[in-house]
Amino acid sequence: MKRKLPFLSLFVFLTIYTNSYSMHIMEGFLPVKWAVSWFTICIPFWAIGIFRIKKLVGEKMEKKLTLALAGAFIFVLSALKIPSVTGSSSHPTGVGLSAILFGPYVTSILGTIVLIFQAGLLAHGGFTTLGANAFSMAIFGPIVSWVIYKVLERKSKSLAIFLAAALGNLSTYVVTSVQLAVAYPSPDGGIAASLTKFLMIFAVTQIPLAVIEGFLTNIVMNQISEYNIGEGVKV
Repeated sequence: MKRKLPFLSLFVFLTIYTNSYSMHIMEGFLPVKWAVSWFTICIPFWAIGIFRIKKLVGEKMEKKLTLALAGAFIFVLSALKIPSVTGSSSHPTGVGLSAILFGPYVTSILGTIVLIFQAGLLAHGGFTTLGANAFSMAIFGPIVSWVIYKVLERKSKSLAIFLAAALGNLSTYVVTSVQLAVAYPSPDGGIAASLTKFLMIFAVTQIPLAVIEGFLTNIVMNQISEYNIGEGVKV
């Protein structure tokens, strides 16, 4: 138990010093039709995720601790902000770790819970944009991370973890760019022009953040393995 304390203390330290002005797509920024549409798309993923978490928490205590750790990792990293395009920001997501350990459905719940807490307590993101933020960060990103990890884990586990976390991060912001582009198409060039603009602006900050997240997720996975904190479940 003592071995776990320095590792868990890192999360407490980072949480205390997290920028309180971080956000995802901010409250009220999306038109109602898009806010409702993205929320509706999330519902099937949430339903399956809730079922799998209920099953998971009835198993070994180690898995519960790992689940809590994965949630804390998402909370801390996704709350760190670098200002980006109007109405949003660039930040790590932290969902790659959970996707690797528990799969995308469980991660959809952990990510959404984090988004709800951030919207209610820290004014990051918002409740009207919860569906959009959840789909990009808690659903699409984890799916990408999980697929990449499963494809590459037998070749090189370290590389698989790195790419899963990094590309899961980047895919989140591709989706966020799409969400902003379809909601606010450019008068000159429409959705394609807006999407190109958002992707180019996000890339400046998001690519370095994705690389950092890839390395950090590898470090955390090594810690989990070394101290035998817990194990994931097959999806």
